Amino acid sequence: MAHLGLVTVVVRDYDEVIAFYRDVVGFELLEDTRIDEDKRWVVVAPPGARETAVLLARAVTDGQEARIGDQTGGRVGWFLNTDTFEGDYERMRAAGVVFEEAPRQEPYGTVAVFQDLYGNRWDLIQLRRPGGTGQ
Repeated sequence: MAHLGLVTVVVRDYDEVIAFYRDVVGFELLEDTRIDEDKRWVVVAPPGARETAVLLARAVTDGQEARIGDQTGGRVGWFLNTDTFEGDYERMRAAGVVFEEAPRQEPYGTVAVFQDLYGNRWDLIQLRRPGGTGQ
């Protein structure tokens, strides 16, 4: 069976973005391997994630640098699913995550948009259980 292994977020600085995703968002640092003097293979993921993780790739061209913080043209580009929305929302807010809105109820679940270190937009989301009306 196939699955999505990594998604890339283009970043300005490895160490500052590792600190953000690990210490503020609460992800685990899965790998930080030096490739050469300027390039590292840096992978983070939510605790317990089994498949998809995030590759933090430092921009090396002007075009890549221009995309930092706006990789999806202002749309939400990543969706952080949780089974404990309220706890994760409060923990992340207390750690300094910038939420653009208060949590809201949608037909698909509870959601709040937040920004990463560079302004990329993410959804923190707790999906409704199939066939149910609650979380």
